[in-house]
Amino acid sequence: MPIQVQELDCLEGRIGQITLDSPATLNALSREMIDDMQATLDRWASDDRIALVILQGAGDRAFCAGGNIRNLHSALTEGGDPDIAAEFFQHEYRLDYTIHRFPKPVVGIGHGVVMGGGLGLLAACRYRLITPDVTMAMPEVAIGLFPDVGASWFLNRLPGRLGLFMGLTGCRLNAADVIRVGLADMAILPEERTSLTERLQMERWTGEAAADDNRLFRLLNQLNAVDYRTLGPSELANHEQAIARLGAGDDLAAIVDRLISADINSDWWESAVHNLRTGCPVSMWLVWNQLKRAQQMSLKDVFRMELAMATECTRRPDLPEGIRARMVDKDHSPTWSFSTLQEVPEDVIDAHFHPAWDDGTDPMNL
Repeated sequence: MPIQVQELDCLEGRIGQITLDSPATLNALSREMIDDMQATLDRWASDDRIALVILQGAGDRAFCAGGNIRNLHSALTEGGDPDIAAEFFQHEYRLDYTIHRFPKPVVGIGHGVVMGGGLGLLAACRYRLITPDVTMAMPEVAIGLFPDVGASWFLNRLPGRLGLFMGLTGCRLNAADVIRVGLADMAILPEERTSLTERLQMERWTGEAAADDNRLFRLLNQLNAVDYRTLGPSELANHEQAIARLGAGDDLAAIVDRLISADINSDWWESAVHNLRTGCPVSMWLVWNQLKRAQQMSLKDVFRMELAMATECTRRPDLPEGIRARMVDKDHSPTWSFSTLQEVPEDVIDAHFHPAWDDGTDPMNL
């Protein structure tokens, strides 16, 4: 089984626990993992015995490194079936939306690598805990995709132009950064992951969602949380003013030029700018447009928009080329469909934002 599913007895009621269990792939999400989680959550949503859910990852290296995009490559290349890739995104987004709107509190515990689809899972949880070793990013610009899994929602809620910067550069955040900007609620020590579960099992859960959520909130606040200021230096603390200044304005090409040419002597900054310099120009336009369009959208419509975007990405050459260059051949030299932002036609971008679904036609059944 690619996930472990446990129902843990408490003094009263039960905890549902899902563990992503593919450590060799950094718990990257396969279609089987997604569908198994969806079926489990659908069952628990109506099970009065299950009071709350814990979502975590197996192994020492990662909560979840994102979608297992290597599995999509054959579907996207000659002789494959792009519908398989489109259906993967459809099922993944439905799972994320289910967690966002789950009728019982969900506690996500992120450790190690939390990227792409992994951040989508964690961001959807009611309570988002991390350990000090976490590394978080939305690196899709490097493979010709865009920050998806609800990123149009949670990146827009970050301060300043940080969401745009994360999407354009795929910059990596450490634990101090993550707590600082609110992508997680608290940091706990790795050894407290097990003790937290044991502590929750000592409670009497009523099955009343509001009462159980209130009890859970109080219990989590009693944890010996790690002060994020002791987690090591925050890269964002050093660079957030530069990000706000360089990312200002309504001209994407000018923003990208300013970021690339900025005279900032920092390994972290140089790594982020390298990703920007070598990233997919179409993806950059998608980041720009998705964040603007999503500002007035409901969460449901955000996922509908992202599904339309992802489906169009499966029809174009950049996504398979990006996966080839980064994950298959690993030459890290993708040949994008357009070399610069200025070359990308407006109609190419517009095609990613159609069709629009309603409650009757939504393929995710949101």
